[in-house]
Amino acid sequence: MVSSGSSEHTGFTAPAPRTRSHVATACKDIADGFRLWRLAATLGWLDIRLQFSGSTLGPFWLTLTTAVMIGSMGLIYSQLFHLVLKDYLPYLSISIILWQTGLSALILESCSTFTRATETLRSVNMPYTVQALRTMMRCGIVFSYNLVVPVAVFLIFGISPGTEVVLALPALLLWLVDSVALCLLLGCACARFRDIPPIVGSVMQIIFYITPIIWEPKQVGAHAWWLYFNPFYSLLEIVRRPFLGQSPTETSWLIAGGISAVFCLLALFVFSRSRSKLAFWV
Repeated sequence: MVSSGSSEHTGFTAPAPRTRSHVATACKDIADGFRLWRLAATLGWLDIRLQFSGSTLGPFWLTLTTAVMIGSMGLIYSQLFHLVLKDYLPYLSISIILWQTGLSALILESCSTFTRATETLRSVNMPYTVQALRTMMRCGIVFSYNLVVPVAVFLIFGISPGTEVVLALPALLLWLVDSVALCLLLGCACARFRDIPPIVGSVMQIIFYITPIIWEPKQVGAHAWWLYFNPFYSLLEIVRRPFLGQSPTETSWLIAGGISAVFCLLALFVFSRSRSKLAFWV
């Protein structure tokens, strides 16, 4: 005899297992991507090699170009701003490197995180986060080549940052976290809306002039407080000051930490919502 409570007679159907949430899937993708960091590093290095294939100096062309640019700007702007070259050139060199091959380069490169890997995404089953790490590695390699320039400037002028340079390590670690978040955030957004990359490029040019890079915060005098409303200023300060033998202010750290937290949360939200559609967008 069949029980009256049987699902065959009552028409009751057991609920299907709940599908994995978008956020959980995105987190798993990120975790799986970090497990493949060696692959990401290899792909990033391969991008650099292909970019300079056939060149005798290879990536050192970037170092040479940056050295000439910083030397020229240092001589000209030290005269325009009436600054001592020995004090200004080390500041300018580390500022230009951190901005040009650090923040700015990473933001611009992150826009093409997924669009430049179209064939890979369509043909190989791997975590999307690998492409974000690939972009980070590629920018990191370029950054390391250009870091030679400020080191040379410091040696020429006999300047040593001292033990304060250790404070740059947690700041650089924060930058690494931000870089992955930016690649996931802008990579997804730019894959969906192709007008965003040129907009980002134009905005970054404006930010370059309103951020203390070729000029120093002390030059605005008592009005320097408004610089904290520029999020890039704090992110730059927590890395730049230790290289100059100074300690970043608590305000800079708090703002940089808050901005990083917002980047990460926003990146997780956008990536979790876009991940299932990325292969179609690219």
